[in-house]
Amino acid sequence: MATVQQSRYGQDEKRRNADHVSFLKHRNYRWLWISLLLCVATGVGYVLIDQEPRPNGGTWYGYTLGTIGLGLIIWLSLLGIRKRRINPGGWSLKAWTSAHVYLGIALIVVGTLHTGFQIGWNVHTLAYVLMLIVIVTGIYGVVVYATLPSSLSSNRKEMTRAQMLEALTAIDRQLESAAQPLGRERSDLVLDALSQDTFHGGALARLTGRYPRCATRRALKQFGEPGTTADRDVATPEDRVRALLQKRADQLGQIRRHLKIRARLEIWLFIHIPATIALLAALFAHVISVFYYW
Repeated sequence: MATVQQSRYGQDEKRRNADHVSFLKHRNYRWLWISLLLCVATGVGYVLIDQEPRPNGGTWYGYTLGTIGLGLIIWLSLLGIRKRRINPGGWSLKAWTSAHVYLGIALIVVGTLHTGFQIGWNVHTLAYVLMLIVIVTGIYGVVVYATLPSSLSSNRKEMTRAQMLEALTAIDRQLESAAQPLGRERSDLVLDALSQDTFHGGALARLTGRYPRCATRRALKQFGEPGTTADRDVATPEDRVRALLQKRADQLGQIRRHLKIRARLEIWLFIHIPATIALLAALFAHVISVFYYW
């Protein structure tokens, strides 16, 4: 009984340790080595084949590489379906993702050798270019998911997005009250800042984090630097509004950094997924045209 419990404990410990390993390092880089082997094997095969013209998409070796590439692309495109299933074990999501990344990169070699370095204005080259776009955006996705989540966590400071917005709302209430004693011109600056949509600027602003028309920054600039309080005991209404505008600008900065990081985490999917669909369509046309003219 004790032996069985120890065995189960050992299996649970191995499973917990595996859960903390990055998908890039899954099973000691198993899929990296498999992908390297695939690249080397196809490359050596291309070099050693003694025929004229050199192997291309219309030769037996080109057909072989094309079949391998087509099978890989179809299989790799099924990752989205795999994500919706719960299936631990040898083909866990981590294993599938690891294979997806490394075999996807290996497709650069397989696909390029399949073309025989013959590029033209046709559906075959279109499929090749779309494949490269899918792979490059996928590499970008791997890089940002490996680096940006820590920046996102650091920027949040243990606050959720809703809590960030609540903090901004609390500052706005204080700012609206503090601006009451101000003159019309200064009061209008504060009202413009309060009425501006927090998410103004569109997709480009979110992606770059630049908001040149920020009304809060404009108001803060108009209020200028705080004056000296050496000969007065109490801060003026302008001092209080200026301080609150600075707090508002800082809070907006946190929210906008959050939006920028999220946008950079997600933007690649808006290219990667449509390009994958287009690639599958182009491959279908490519295969049909090859068999038609065979």
